[in-house]
Amino acid sequence: MEFRIDRGDLVEAVARAAHALPARTPVPVLGGLLLDAAAGRLTVSGCDFETAAWIETDAEVAAAGRVLVLGRRLLDICKVLPDGPVRCALDGTRFTVEAGGTGFGLSTLPREDYPAPPEPPRTYGTVDAAGFATAVAQVAVAAGRDDTLPVLTGVQLRLEGAEMTLSASDRYRYAVRRLEWQPRAAAEGVAEALVPARRLLDVTRSLARCGVVRVGLDGASGAGPIGFEGGRTRAVVRRLDGRLPAYGKLFEMAGAAVAEVERGALTEAARRVAVVAEANSPVRLDFSADSVLLRAGHGDDVAAQRLPAGLTGAEEVTVAFNPAYLLDALASFEAPRLRVELLGTGQRALLGPADAPGAHRHLLMSVKQLV
Repeated sequence: MEFRIDRGDLVEAVARAAHALPARTPVPVLGGLLLDAAAGRLTVSGCDFETAAWIETDAEVAAAGRVLVLGRRLLDICKVLPDGPVRCALDGTRFTVEAGGTGFGLSTLPREDYPAPPEPPRTYGTVDAAGFATAVAQVAVAAGRDDTLPVLTGVQLRLEGAEMTLSASDRYRYAVRRLEWQPRAAAEGVAEALVPARRLLDVTRSLARCGVVRVGLDGASGAGPIGFEGGRTRAVVRRLDGRLPAYGKLFEMAGAAVAEVERGALTEAARRVAVVAEANSPVRLDFSADSVLLRAGHGDDVAAQRLPAGLTGAEEVTVAFNPAYLLDALASFEAPRLRVELLGTGQRALLGPADAPGAHRHLLMSVKQLV
């Protein structure tokens, strides 16, 4: 095996494939990346028990072959290589990487112990790559991080007709984003898949510039993995068991007061006053007819800022949020103005773009403790 490749192409392919590697594993070969060189191209692939990824790139192949090497070690080497062409070759059980007078040697892993990756499912439909990546990032902030509750660590995809709905929740917040997608002609009914949020973020970021993403599902039954393919990158992700709790009734805000505020100004103000907020201490928002006052802190260590805002449906409403949750929610929106539906202290608040509140919504629970 021997090939030459541009350093930038090698770094990109190895870095993308390395996202599929487990952080820790008792099985050494699962920490490996498989390099397959043949006919003018190099394919770099990695897999663990949740994800498999294949990235293809151009290469000048002098001798075809396959080799399995430690993925993170190879990535570290690629990052420090000088710019220019890189020569890679397999010499017995040693894999060499050379560029600009710098050389590295890597021991190889036994390919016969490497698990066979799952077969990519057939294409179920397509979606705009950049829009899909943005939508996933907008809802993934609400996914849980507690692996003892795996259902809450996922992003749920619901595919119905020409609409894809993404949702995530950690019990204290719930984000929902809708976008258009193109199902294939044979796709009927509703298909759902609960996908690990971290894995889905990695996959969609790597596909964001490929134009169109093909989403693969083996039917709407909920069995089998879900596939994503765009350009010369493919990934297969294992689904999580179960589904998120329904959000329909949570998002019903009958009798709520409605506030409108500039998103950028509210984000900056929340970030400023949160500097004095102690652990588990909220940021308080006092809405009135023409302004909102943000406050945080206790005793002499306090901060406050007032912003213009409009409020209808009530003379005054006070809510308080975990600062990190509030900032996550605000950062997930792109719209210049937000519409905030408010039920009051200790109750739900629903955020959405003022010009299109149904496309992207983020629910936050107001805490009962006020500063």
